[in-house]
Amino acid sequence: MDENYVIAPPPRPAIAVAGTTKLFPVRRVWCVGRNYVEHIREMGQDEREPPFFFAKPADALVPDGATVPYPPLTKDLHHEVELVVALQRGGRNVEVKRANDLIYGYGVGIDLTRRDLQIASRDIKRPWEIGKAFDASAPCGALRPAAIGHPVKGRITLSCNGKVRQDGDLAQMIWNVPEVIGKLSEMVELAAGDVIFTGTPSGVAATVPGDRLECSIEGVGTLAVTIGPKTG
Repeated sequence: MDENYVIAPPPRPAIAVAGTTKLFPVRRVWCVGRNYVEHIREMGQDEREPPFFFAKPADALVPDGATVPYPPLTKDLHHEVELVVALQRGGRNVEVKRANDLIYGYGVGIDLTRRDLQIASRDIKRPWEIGKAFDASAPCGALRPAAIGHPVKGRITLSCNGKVRQDGDLAQMIWNVPEVIGKLSEMVELAAGDVIFTGTPSGVAATVPGDRLECSIEGVGTLAVTIGPKTG
């Protein structure tokens, strides 16, 4: 153990980089809510309101191929497939036209949500953490460096046990990736190692133990996880 610490430091959260043995070290995980019109409609919210941001702990990340334990306290765990953006640089008040310069790469992620707990918190105007920021709530596939290009369109899908549930296109985002980065940088100082889940298309639904979730974003990559037995 490092003598500078009174306990052993926890492992550094990281995401695999496609085609290499290297890892992308993660500092913070940000998520965008209400960034696809059809998802806003299916959740019964006002589509005229702008998207907003919330966070998950970095150690909520789990890799491609993992078994994700079904979390405690919920009877309504939902999947939300999302484009994930990883930053190699940061800053405050980033100009939208320069935002792509901050990006290291892109991946496929799932924002797992204890929907019943999220809605209960929302209804009494309490924070969402109990519904969003739980253990293993952020599966994420390997990152592909931005050398692949900066995707502005492309099919984004999630299948459960071979049946397509979510099927959209990145072009349906209300705020595109540079705009998301610019807006978030007005609220907090971004830094290298930050990752951003950029919102989900319509088709979110409940998932149960034993489900196999397979995700794909055209030109970006894939992600597959299995929902494991209930914990707690």
